[in-house]
Order: sequence, then C-alpha cells, then structure tokens
Amino acid sequence: MTLSAPNLIKPVLTALFLALCLTPPAAAEGPGAQTGKARILAIGDSLMTWNRIAQRSIPQVVAAMLREPVQSRANVGAHMIYNLPISGALGKRISSQFGVRKDAGSFDWVLVTGGGNDLWLGCGCSRCQRRMAKMISPDGQQGAVPNLMRKIRSTGAQVIYIGYLRSPGYGTLIDHCRNEGDALEARLAMMAKYMPGVHFLSMADLVPHGDRSYHALDGIHPSQKGSVAIARRVVAHMRSLGY
Repeated sequence: MTLSAPNLIKPVLTALFLALCLTPPAAAEGPGAQTGKARILAIGDSLMTWNRIAQRSIPQVVAAMLREPVQSRANVGAHMIYNLPISGALGKRISSQFGVRKDAGSFDWVLVTGGGNDLWLGCGCSRCQRRMAKMISPDGQQGAVPNLMRKIRSTGAQVIYIGYLRSPGYGTLIDHCRNEGDALEARLAMMAKYMPGVHFLSMADLVPHGDRSYHALDGIHPSQKGSVAIARRVVAHMRSLGY
C-alpha cells in the first residue's frame, strides 16, 4: 500500500516522538570507544543519529569501517538557528554541539549535518529567504553555518558537511521542501569551495529513481541501508582527502 501525504503524518510524528524520547547522550561509537580517544566527532540533526538503536547510524557505520571510535553529539530535531537557551545549549542548537575551548586539538575530523529542520520546521519550506540568509548567504560566506565552520576550522579539524538524501520518483511529506533544500545545498557547496578544510559531500545522487529502500517508512529519514550508504560515501571521501 502506498501512503498518501496525509496518511504519512501520523507515522512521521510517531517516529519523531520516539526518536526524541530515545535520543541518548553523546558517546563514542566503534572500536576503542571506551578509551575516549576519538579523533572523529559527529554533530548535527536526525540524519546523523537515525538508526542508532540498530547500530546503523552514520557515526556508528563510519566507526566500524575505519575501525576507530567516532564521538557523536548529534541531536534529533537540532537546528542551525535555535533561540531557546537551555535546550539550545543542550544540543538543539548545532553550534552548541561543538566548543572551541573544550574541543581544541581533540578532533582531526568533524562530520556535520543540519539545516533541514530550519527550513521544514522553522519556516515550513515557504518564504524562507530570511531564515536561509541567516543560516548562510548566497555566496556561502556569512551566516550561522559559515560561522560554525570557521569555529571548527580554528581548532585545525577538517570538516565534512553531509548533504541530505533525495527521493526521486516518489512523493514524500517534504516534497515541497525540495527547492529550498537544493538552494541550501548550493550555498553549502559555494561555502566549501572558498573555505579551505571544509568539504561539502552531496547525497543528491545517492538514491536511484523510484527506490524507496534508502528511506525509513516516514520517507524523510534514512533507512539502515541509507545510513550505511551515506557512511560509505563519507569514508571514501575522508580517504580521498588523506585520512
């Protein structure tokens, strides 16, 4: 049975509620995790954390492939722009997941996701120009995202900014966000072009046309297969950069 957009709302909200309830505290994943010597940090939103219970989140798969721990501070529902002070400081603001003072010299690589919640939940993917500009300017040089990238780069870490999955050939609850998502990622690519040490890794071509197996039932988040495929692309890119 194919779910229509209205019929998708209930399972989507249920999945988000469960994810919010079950999101664990930050922890290192993978071989050697108990040593506390992770050189790779993951921050961001639910794209990064999804499938954690099944040991198939992006950081967990990256850790398994590289055979070294990855510390994840990513948080379901996290935004790039988030004004509530307490929950923001606890991780709902992605920039709060990284601290120059505490993290200087600790990590060689930082994996980042984010921006989707700002567009979908922040402005409904409609009339998002102001919010988009606050996140990142058209030239990729100004805004919350470039500021976070500079903060991370000031510690010497390389940054891989991971793009979102697409759903070519079938409809989802967030179809109306496609233009805004494409515009955001064009700005992220521009940012990476002119910011040494920051690398934007697109996932726009990862899902074959009409293939639903890369997405969870909500059509928004990655399935276990999707998270593994993203992690493989991340690892390949890290190795191409000299990891």
